[in-house]
Amino acid sequence: MNWYPWLNTPYRQLVGQYAGGRGHHALLLHAAAGNGEDALIYAISRWLICQRRNGEKSCGECHSCRLMLAGSHPDYHVLAAEKGKSSLGIEPVRQLSETLYAHAQQGGAKVVWLPQAEQLTEAAANALLKTLEEPPAHTYFLLSCREPSNLLATLRSRCLYWHLSSPEEALSLQWLERQGVAGSRTDCLTALRLHDGAPLAAERLLQPERWQQRSALCAALAKALQSQDMLQLLPQLNHDDVAERLHWLCALLMDAMKWQQGAAAFVLNQDQQPLVQLLAARLSSSSLQHSVQQWLHCRHQLLSVVGVNRELLLTERLLGWEQMFAAAGYSHPHSL
Repeated sequence: MNWYPWLNTPYRQLVGQYAGGRGHHALLLHAAAGNGEDALIYAISRWLICQRRNGEKSCGECHSCRLMLAGSHPDYHVLAAEKGKSSLGIEPVRQLSETLYAHAQQGGAKVVWLPQAEQLTEAAANALLKTLEEPPAHTYFLLSCREPSNLLATLRSRCLYWHLSSPEEALSLQWLERQGVAGSRTDCLTALRLHDGAPLAAERLLQPERWQQRSALCAALAKALQSQDMLQLLPQLNHDDVAERLHWLCALLMDAMKWQQGAAAFVLNQDQQPLVQLLAARLSSSSLQHSVQQWLHCRHQLLSVVGVNRELLLTERLLGWEQMFAAAGYSHPHSL
Protein backbone atom coordinates (compact mmCIF):
# COMPACT_ATOMS: atom_id res chain seq x y z
CA MET A 1 0.00 0.00 0.00
CA ASN A 2 1.29 3.47 -0.89
CA TRP A 3 2.45 5.88 1.79
CA TYR A 4 2.00 9.66 1.74
CA PRO A 5 4.17 12.30 3.44
CA TRP A 6 1.29 14.11 5.16
CA LEU A 7 0.54 10.93 7.13
CA ASN A 8 3.90 10.92 8.95
CA THR A 9 2.84 13.21 11.80
CA PRO A 10 -0.56 11.60 12.59
CA TYR A 11 1.07 8.16 12.38
CA ARG A 12 3.74 9.09 14.91
CA GLN A 13 1.17 10.69 17.20
CA LEU A 14 -1.22 7.74 17.15
CA VAL A 15 1.39 4.99 17.35
CA GLY A 16 3.09 6.99 20.10
CA GLN A 17 -0.08 6.74 22.16
CA TYR A 18 -0.21 2.97 21.74
CA ALA A 19 3.52 2.63 22.45
CA GLY A 20 3.06 4.63 25.64
CA GLY A 21 0.17 2.49 26.81
CA ARG A 22 -2.33 5.31 26.23
CA GLY A 23 -3.82 4.08 22.97
CA HIS A 24 -7.59 3.62 22.83
CA HIS A 25 -8.98 0.23 21.90
CA ALA A 26 -11.40 1.90 19.47
CA LEU A 27 -10.19 4.67 17.15
CA LEU A 28 -12.65 6.64 15.00
CA LEU A 29 -10.77 8.32 12.17
CA HIS A 30 -12.69 11.12 10.46
CA ALA A 31 -11.27 12.08 7.06
CA ALA A 32 -12.39 13.55 3.75
CA ALA A 33 -12.15 11.15 0.82
CA GLY A 34 -8.73 11.28 -0.81
CA ASN A 35 -6.55 11.93 2.23
CA GLY A 36 -5.22 8.37 2.40
CA GLU A 37 -6.74 7.28 5.72
CA ASP A 38 -6.71 3.64 4.54
CA ALA A 39 -2.90 3.78 4.32
CA LEU A 40 -2.71 5.30 7.80
CA ILE A 41 -4.98 2.66 9.33
CA TYR A 42 -3.12 -0.16 7.59
CA ALA A 43 0.22 1.15 8.93
CA ILE A 44 -1.17 1.39 12.48
CA SER A 45 -2.60 -2.13 12.12
CA ARG A 46 0.77 -3.47 11.06
CA TRP A 47 2.44 -1.88 14.08
CA LEU A 48 -0.19 -3.25 16.47
CA ILE A 49 0.15 -6.78 15.08
CA CYS A 50 3.96 -6.79 14.67
CA GLN A 51 5.76 -9.16 17.05
CA ARG A 52 9.14 -7.37 16.96
CA ARG A 53 8.41 -3.66 16.80
CA ASN A 54 11.28 -1.29 16.10
CA GLY A 55 10.22 1.81 18.00
CA GLU A 56 7.42 3.42 15.99
CA LYS A 57 7.93 1.07 13.06
CA SER A 58 6.79 -2.48 12.38
CA CYS A 59 9.75 -4.75 11.68
CA GLY A 60 8.51 -6.10 8.35
CA GLU A 61 10.27 -9.41 9.01
CA CYS A 62 8.42 -11.30 11.75
CA HIS A 63 5.83 -13.93 10.88
CA SER A 64 2.95 -11.53 11.62
CA CYS A 65 4.43 -8.82 9.38
CA ARG A 66 4.91 -11.30 6.55
CA LEU A 67 1.30 -12.44 6.91
CA MET A 68 0.12 -8.81 6.85
CA LEU A 69 2.19 -8.11 3.73
CA ALA A 70 0.67 -11.20 2.11
CA GLY A 71 -2.85 -10.06 3.09
CA SER A 72 -3.53 -13.29 4.97
CA HIS A 73 -3.13 -12.52 8.67
CA PRO A 74 -5.84 -14.48 10.55
CA ASP A 75 -6.10 -11.85 13.31
CA TYR A 76 -6.57 -8.87 10.98
CA HIS A 77 -10.23 -8.44 10.05
CA VAL A 78 -11.81 -6.03 7.56
CA LEU A 79 -15.49 -5.45 8.30
CA ALA A 80 -17.18 -4.03 5.21
CA ALA A 81 -20.40 -4.38 3.24
CA GLU A 82 -20.53 -7.02 0.52
CA LYS A 83 -19.69 -5.89 -2.97
CA GLY A 84 -22.63 -4.10 -4.55
CA LYS A 85 -24.30 -3.35 -1.20
CA SER A 86 -24.37 -0.01 0.57
CA SER A 87 -25.10 -1.24 4.10
CA LEU A 88 -23.49 -3.61 6.59
CA GLY A 89 -25.95 -5.79 8.49
CA ILE A 90 -25.86 -7.41 11.89
CA GLU A 91 -24.83 -10.95 10.92
CA PRO A 92 -21.22 -10.17 9.88
CA VAL A 93 -20.79 -8.18 13.11
CA ARG A 94 -22.06 -11.11 15.20
CA GLN A 95 -19.80 -13.58 13.40
CA LEU A 96 -16.79 -11.34 13.90
CA SER A 97 -17.55 -10.86 17.60
CA GLU A 98 -17.57 -14.63 18.10
CA THR A 99 -14.20 -14.87 16.36
CA LEU A 100 -12.69 -12.07 18.42
CA TYR A 101 -13.50 -13.69 21.75
CA ALA A 102 -11.41 -16.71 20.76
CA HIS A 103 -7.65 -16.64 21.29
CA ALA A 104 -5.56 -14.79 18.72
CA GLN A 105 -4.26 -17.34 16.24
CA GLN A 106 -0.83 -15.72 16.20
CA GLY A 107 -0.75 -15.05 19.93
CA GLY A 108 -0.61 -11.26 19.55
CA ALA A 109 -3.06 -8.44 18.93
CA LYS A 110 -6.30 -8.71 16.98
CA VAL A 111 -7.23 -5.77 14.77
CA VAL A 112 -10.56 -4.92 13.16
CA TRP A 113 -10.77 -2.31 10.42
CA LEU A 114 -14.18 -0.88 9.54
CA PRO A 115 -13.49 1.23 6.41
CA GLN A 116 -16.90 2.93 6.22
CA ALA A 117 -18.56 3.02 9.60
CA GLU A 118 -21.58 4.81 8.10
CA GLN A 119 -22.49 1.55 6.34
CA LEU A 120 -23.54 -0.04 9.64
CA THR A 121 -27.27 -0.55 10.00
CA GLU A 122 -28.68 0.47 13.37
CA ALA A 123 -28.87 -3.16 14.46
CA ALA A 124 -25.28 -3.79 13.36
CA ALA A 125 -24.08 -0.64 15.12
CA ASN A 126 -25.76 -1.75 18.35
CA ALA A 127 -24.20 -5.22 18.04
CA LEU A 128 -20.75 -3.68 17.52
CA LEU A 129 -21.40 -1.34 20.45
CA LYS A 130 -21.73 -4.31 22.81
CA THR A 131 -18.31 -5.59 21.73
CA LEU A 132 -16.76 -2.13 22.08
CA GLU A 133 -18.12 -1.81 25.62
CA GLU A 134 -16.49 -5.08 26.70
CA PRO A 135 -13.72 -5.68 24.16
CA PRO A 136 -11.70 -8.91 24.15
CA ALA A 137 -8.15 -8.56 25.45
CA HIS A 138 -5.55 -7.16 23.04
CA THR A 139 -8.20 -6.29 20.47
CA TYR A 140 -8.25 -3.00 18.59
CA PHE A 141 -11.01 -1.48 16.47
CA LEU A 142 -10.07 1.05 13.79
CA LEU A 143 -13.08 2.78 12.26
CA SER A 144 -13.05 5.40 9.53
CA CYS A 145 -15.89 7.65 8.43
CA ARG A 146 -16.69 10.64 6.26
CA GLU A 147 -19.34 12.19 8.52
CA PRO A 148 -19.38 11.27 12.23
CA SER A 149 -22.86 12.72 12.72
CA ASN A 150 -24.23 9.82 10.65
CA LEU A 151 -23.08 7.36 13.34
CA LEU A 152 -24.95 6.45 16.50
CA ALA A 153 -23.98 8.84 19.29
CA THR A 154 -23.45 5.87 21.60
CA LEU A 155 -21.02 4.34 19.11
CA ARG A 156 -19.06 7.59 18.77
CA SER A 157 -18.85 7.92 22.54
CA ARG A 158 -17.06 4.56 22.82
CA CYS A 159 -14.30 5.64 20.43
CA LEU A 160 -11.37 8.03 20.45
CA TYR A 161 -12.22 10.61 17.79
CA TRP A 162 -9.37 11.68 15.51
CA HIS A 163 -9.73 14.11 12.62
CA LEU A 164 -7.30 13.57 9.76
CA SER A 165 -7.16 17.02 8.20
CA SER A 166 -6.08 17.73 4.64
CA PRO A 167 -2.47 18.86 4.24
CA GLU A 168 -1.61 22.51 3.69
CA GLU A 169 -2.38 23.66 0.16
CA ALA A 170 1.25 24.47 -0.69
CA LEU A 171 2.42 21.00 0.36
CA SER A 172 -0.36 19.33 -1.62
CA LEU A 173 0.54 21.34 -4.72
CA GLN A 174 4.16 20.23 -4.38
CA TRP A 175 3.07 16.60 -4.03
CA LEU A 176 0.83 16.81 -7.12
CA GLU A 177 3.66 18.31 -9.15
CA ARG A 178 5.97 15.49 -8.05
CA GLN A 179 3.38 12.96 -9.26
CA GLY A 180 3.68 14.44 -12.74
CA VAL A 181 -0.05 15.05 -13.15
CA ALA A 182 -1.23 16.78 -16.29
CA GLY A 183 -2.42 20.35 -15.95
CA SER A 184 -1.18 23.72 -14.82
CA ARG A 185 -0.65 24.91 -11.26
CA THR A 186 -4.05 26.64 -11.51
CA ASP A 187 -5.65 23.34 -12.52
CA CYS A 188 -4.01 21.61 -9.54
CA LEU A 189 -5.20 24.33 -7.19
CA THR A 190 -8.75 24.02 -8.54
CA ALA A 191 -8.75 20.23 -8.17
CA LEU A 192 -7.56 20.50 -4.57
CA ARG A 193 -10.14 23.10 -3.61
CA LEU A 194 -12.96 21.11 -5.19
CA HIS A 195 -12.03 18.24 -2.85
CA ASP A 196 -11.44 20.08 0.43
CA GLY A 197 -7.69 19.94 -0.12
CA ALA A 198 -7.50 16.13 -0.36
CA PRO A 199 -4.49 15.36 -2.61
CA LEU A 200 -5.49 11.86 -3.78
CA ALA A 201 -8.97 13.03 -4.80
CA ALA A 202 -7.41 15.98 -6.63
CA GLU A 203 -5.02 13.63 -8.43
CA ARG A 204 -7.95 11.50 -9.64
CA LEU A 205 -9.83 14.57 -10.92
CA LEU A 206 -6.72 15.73 -12.81
CA GLN A 207 -6.55 12.53 -14.86
CA PRO A 208 -7.00 13.68 -18.50
CA GLU A 209 -10.30 11.92 -19.18
CA ARG A 210 -11.89 13.07 -15.92
CA TRP A 211 -10.62 16.64 -16.27
CA GLN A 212 -12.02 16.77 -19.81
CA GLN A 213 -15.43 15.73 -18.52
CA ARG A 214 -15.46 18.62 -16.07
CA SER A 215 -14.21 21.02 -18.75
CA ALA A 216 -17.00 19.89 -21.07
CA LEU A 217 -19.59 20.57 -18.36
CA CYS A 218 -18.18 24.07 -17.78
CA ALA A 219 -18.22 24.79 -21.53
CA ALA A 220 -21.81 23.55 -21.82
CA LEU A 221 -22.86 25.75 -18.91
CA ALA A 222 -21.26 28.84 -20.49
CA LYS A 223 -23.05 28.10 -23.77
CA ALA A 224 -26.37 27.49 -22.01
CA LEU A 225 -26.07 30.78 -20.14
CA GLN A 226 -25.53 32.66 -23.39
CA SER A 227 -28.45 30.99 -25.16
CA GLN A 228 -30.68 30.61 -22.05
CA ASP A 229 -31.40 27.05 -23.18
CA MET A 230 -30.48 25.20 -20.01
CA LEU A 231 -31.49 21.81 -21.42
CA GLN A 232 -28.14 21.88 -23.25
CA LEU A 233 -26.66 20.78 -19.92
CA LEU A 234 -28.60 17.51 -19.80
CA PRO A 235 -26.08 15.41 -21.81
CA GLN A 236 -23.29 16.58 -19.49
CA LEU A 237 -25.20 15.83 -16.27
CA ASN A 238 -27.05 12.63 -17.14
CA HIS A 239 -24.33 10.11 -16.19
CA ASP A 240 -23.80 7.53 -13.46
CA ASP A 241 -21.44 9.95 -11.69
CA VAL A 242 -24.14 12.62 -11.62
CA ALA A 243 -23.53 13.34 -7.92
CA GLU A 244 -19.99 14.55 -8.59
CA ARG A 245 -21.04 16.48 -11.67
CA LEU A 246 -23.67 18.29 -9.61
CA HIS A 247 -20.95 19.01 -7.04
CA TRP A 248 -18.98 20.74 -9.82
CA LEU A 249 -22.07 22.73 -10.81
CA CYS A 250 -22.90 23.81 -7.25
CA ALA A 251 -19.28 24.83 -6.66
CA LEU A 252 -19.50 27.20 -9.63
CA LEU A 253 -22.70 28.73 -8.27
CA MET A 254 -21.15 29.17 -4.83
CA ASP A 255 -18.11 30.77 -6.44
CA ALA A 256 -20.37 33.26 -8.22
CA MET A 257 -21.75 34.32 -4.83
CA LYS A 258 -18.19 34.78 -3.54
CA TRP A 259 -17.38 36.84 -6.63
CA GLN A 260 -20.34 39.12 -5.98
CA GLN A 261 -19.05 39.70 -2.45
CA GLY A 262 -15.52 40.56 -3.60
CA ALA A 263 -14.03 37.30 -2.36
CA ALA A 264 -12.44 36.15 -5.63
CA ALA A 265 -9.38 34.84 -3.76
CA PHE A 266 -11.58 32.17 -2.17
CA VAL A 267 -13.10 30.91 -5.43
CA LEU A 268 -12.71 27.13 -5.81
CA ASN A 269 -12.79 27.06 -9.60
CA GLN A 270 -9.69 29.15 -10.18
CA ASP A 271 -9.45 27.89 -13.78
CA GLN A 272 -13.01 28.97 -14.62
CA GLN A 273 -13.06 32.60 -13.49
CA PRO A 274 -14.72 33.94 -16.70
CA LEU A 275 -17.58 31.45 -16.19
CA VAL A 276 -17.84 32.41 -12.52
CA GLN A 277 -18.03 36.08 -13.53
CA LEU A 278 -20.74 35.28 -16.08
CA LEU A 279 -22.85 33.50 -13.45
CA ALA A 280 -22.33 36.39 -11.03
CA ALA A 281 -23.55 38.83 -13.68
CA ARG A 282 -26.57 36.79 -14.79
CA LEU A 283 -28.08 35.87 -11.42
CA SER A 284 -28.67 37.81 -8.23
CA SER A 285 -27.24 36.57 -4.95
CA SER A 286 -30.65 35.30 -3.85
CA SER A 287 -31.18 33.51 -7.19
CA LEU A 288 -27.77 31.89 -6.91
CA GLN A 289 -28.53 30.75 -3.38
CA HIS A 290 -31.90 29.36 -4.43
CA SER A 291 -30.24 27.57 -7.38
CA VAL A 292 -27.72 25.90 -5.08
CA GLN A 293 -30.49 24.75 -2.74
CA GLN A 294 -32.51 23.32 -5.62
CA TRP A 295 -29.54 21.48 -7.14
CA LEU A 296 -28.50 20.07 -3.76
CA HIS A 297 -32.05 18.83 -3.24
CA CYS A 298 -31.95 17.24 -6.70
CA ARG A 299 -28.62 15.58 -5.84
CA HIS A 300 -30.06 14.25 -2.58
CA GLN A 301 -33.02 12.74 -4.44
CA LEU A 302 -30.75 11.07 -6.97
CA LEU A 303 -28.67 9.53 -4.20
CA SER A 304 -31.47 8.48 -1.87
CA VAL A 305 -34.59 7.65 -3.88
CA VAL A 306 -34.58 4.04 -5.09
CA GLY A 307 -35.45 3.67 -8.75
CA VAL A 308 -35.58 7.40 -9.43
CA ASN A 309 -35.73 8.42 -13.10
CA ARG A 310 -32.49 10.37 -13.34
CA GLU A 311 -33.09 11.91 -16.77
CA LEU A 312 -36.60 13.04 -15.87
CA LEU A 313 -35.49 14.57 -12.57
CA LEU A 314 -32.60 16.45 -14.21
CA THR A 315 -34.84 17.66 -17.04
CA GLU A 316 -37.38 18.99 -14.55
CA ARG A 317 -34.67 20.84 -12.62
CA LEU A 318 -33.14 22.34 -15.77
CA LEU A 319 -36.53 23.58 -16.97
CA GLY A 320 -37.09 25.10 -13.55
CA TRP A 321 -33.75 26.84 -13.86
CA GLU A 322 -34.76 28.19 -17.27
CA GLN A 323 -37.88 29.68 -15.70
CA MET A 324 -35.74 31.39 -13.08
CA PHE A 325 -33.68 33.07 -15.79
CA ALA A 326 -36.86 34.11 -17.60
CA ALA A 327 -38.23 35.62 -14.40
CA ALA A 328 -34.98 37.55 -14.01
CA GLY A 329 -35.67 39.27 -17.32
CA TYR A 330 -33.77 37.13 -19.81
CA SER A 331 -35.64 35.93 -22.86
CA HIS A 332 -35.89 32.24 -23.68
CA PRO A 333 -34.37 31.64 -27.15
CA HIS A 334 -37.48 29.85 -28.40
CA SER A 335 -39.61 32.92 -27.69
CA LEU A 336 -37.57 35.22 -29.91
